[in-house]
Amino acid sequence: MRSHRHLTVADICEELGISRSTFYEWRVKNTAPPCIKLPNGELRVRRADLDAWIESWTEHTV
Repeated sequence: MRSHRHLTVADICEELGISRSTFYEWRVKNTAPPCIKLPNGELRVRRADLDAWIESWTEHTV
């Protein structure tokens, strides 16, 4: 897989095991990963941005 791949909302929901409505709720709350809005209104997320977003929510214990 190329590291600069752009993921669809469906890709993200499948990977995270969440519904589309949950993803859009996160967008409203500004807690979703950074999105790119295409001219047709569809959203995409860069693979690297999703990975960084997931890492930012990871709890590190000592």
